[in-house]
Amino acid sequence: MTLSEKIRQAKQLGFEYPQASEPDMIERDLLKILFVCSMNQWRSPTAEKIYADKPQLLVRSCGTSRNARKTVSSEDLQWADIVFVMEQKQKQRLLVEFPHEMRFQEIHVLDIPDDYKFMDPELVAEILAAVDPILTRDAGSFNVGAKKTRRRH
Repeated sequence: MTLSEKIRQAKQLGFEYPQASEPDMIERDLLKILFVCSMNQWRSPTAEKIYADKPQLLVRSCGTSRNARKTVSSEDLQWADIVFVMEQKQKQRLLVEFPHEMRFQEIHVLDIPDDYKFMDPELVAEILAAVDPILTRDAGSFNVGAKKTRRRH
């Protein structure tokens, strides 16, 4: 029985089901990924575009600079199941600026320099080569609907 069918059946019986909205329930079943670079201009938006249409994933991108197109926030980090940063300096900045949020956050440094433009074929290849093995590994161990204890990488 699908979630929509369960909601319809509960309404027919006079129950409020579920307590969360249907979009919230669906979001819990998806792996939430945050891609971070410095300015949120080339690398992290490219990664977001690559993975945006993948089933079972919700994807966002942001930057660590105050001048970024979209600057990373506490809410972004709390939302994410996995954070991918392009360089070590972004990881360090997140750890300094958001110590509470990063305490149990799974974070991966991709070691992709700021040498590319948006959707550059070489950048796409580097992102896929770095991210796919991690997602393949984590997808099997991801505990749907529950936060897991995260490890730093």
